[in-house]
Amino acid sequence: MVRTLGEIRGFFYLLLYIHVMKTFFETIGNATVVCYDEGKPIITTDPWIQGGCYFGSWALSHEVPEQQRQAILDCPYIWFSHGHPDHLNPDSINKFMDKTILLSDHVNGRIDKDLTAMGFKTKILPNREWVQLSDKIRVLTIADYFQDAIILIDINGRLLINTNDALDRGWGRYVRKIISNYKTSVLLSLFGYGDADMIHFYDEDGKFIEPKAASKRNPVGVTIQAVSESYGVTHCIPFSSMHRYQRTDSLWANKYATELDAYQNGFNSSSVQLLPAFIAFDCEGEHQQKQWTTINPKSTEAIIFKPEDFNDNWSDILTAKDIEKVEHYFKKIEHLHSFLDFICLRVGGKDHVISLSKTKKNLGLTFEVPRHSLMIAVKHEIFDDLLIGNFMKTTLHGQWPESGLYPDFTPYVARYADNAYVTTYEQLDKYMKEYRKRAPVEFFLSSLEQKTVDLFRKNVSGGSPLFAIGRKAYWYTKRVFK
Repeated sequence: MVRTLGEIRGFFYLLLYIHVMKTFFETIGNATVVCYDEGKPIITTDPWIQGGCYFGSWALSHEVPEQQRQAILDCPYIWFSHGHPDHLNPDSINKFMDKTILLSDHVNGRIDKDLTAMGFKTKILPNREWVQLSDKIRVLTIADYFQDAIILIDINGRLLINTNDALDRGWGRYVRKIISNYKTSVLLSLFGYGDADMIHFYDEDGKFIEPKAASKRNPVGVTIQAVSESYGVTHCIPFSSMHRYQRTDSLWANKYATELDAYQNGFNSSSVQLLPAFIAFDCEGEHQQKQWTTINPKSTEAIIFKPEDFNDNWSDILTAKDIEKVEHYFKKIEHLHSFLDFICLRVGGKDHVISLSKTKKNLGLTFEVPRHSLMIAVKHEIFDDLLIGNFMKTTLHGQWPESGLYPDFTPYVARYADNAYVTTYEQLDKYMKEYRKRAPVEFFLSSLEQKTVDLFRKNVSGGSPLFAIGRKAYWYTKRVFK
């Protein structure tokens, strides 16, 4: 293993810096932060430390160094934000059997039920209440109706706001008020070109639909600045997007992934400092100007795998029992019948059509997907893993909005049905009422905001000047009325 002189010097500087620090945090991996009190690791978030995810499609973009890996393993508390495998990683989870798994208070609690059944010790944290984990570390979590969750971590008077993949769905103003009480506040949030969702779309003529946001590669720093300033934080760290594609049938998506050096592009804030993705941040003493040092993990080796390495053979066809299972899986979701004529599953070169709406809606979907991963997704109710893996090909039939599978498909299938066991309108109404009870005014304002955003995206092209103006106005409003 050859190291440059600069890498060796940086490594020893990091060791020296961490040795001096007692209360601090480190960011590493994809969406992992490790928090220390008096030199001891106390809590880590979403520890993906080995293996791949999304049926082997994703790999970590950078290694987790041995020092940080051991600290993660030594933490008595592990917090999982949501069920996506780059956060709750199936190849890493068994390393934490002896830990206390902290979870946010989601309605219907699927993750808690699943982990408890596997033998893990879980603890549901009360919504919007501070919980002391050690002398100088306390946490507060918020669960939202989209089955996402955020965690605020107070480390010796410094505030971490870990929003991972979550968007503000009613909790933004509450969080901004908390942030305003801290002299040092650090936002950890997903930023990038937008490949961390389904972008493998085709039209009815078989032509690939270029993802506008990802293909334009607009300066990521512009968005980082707008979001950071809207929260009123003092620092921001790019987070939750450190991956690369490694399957031969998903390698094409690497061109849309976000490189580490892209985050600074367009960032020009006078009130927020943008930090590198992997750092150690000192939380001792005064809130000094320079209080962090860079961790320089190696890029992971670009090993390429075949689909067959993950039991995916594109020539395998569905059996009669498979067809029965997938029909039940989709047909039980009431909302799909309201807008969708059919879902066609193209498996092993053969089409199986699932009819949905009784009246013609002129909309349909074809999912071309290997049998093995499809049936795993159906069995374990994790269809979002197929979408985000980006090896499955999705053909849009009819006039779909530019937002694609939002807001009518992905939320109802992946978030409500899979993650919350909600498949009918009656169940959805009860489900939403539970979240509404927690913060009625915020829920109403968030719902109104989301409907406005959905309407805007449906009618305004993502690459147009009007869209750019609307985006700026949105974040300006967030900042002014925080």
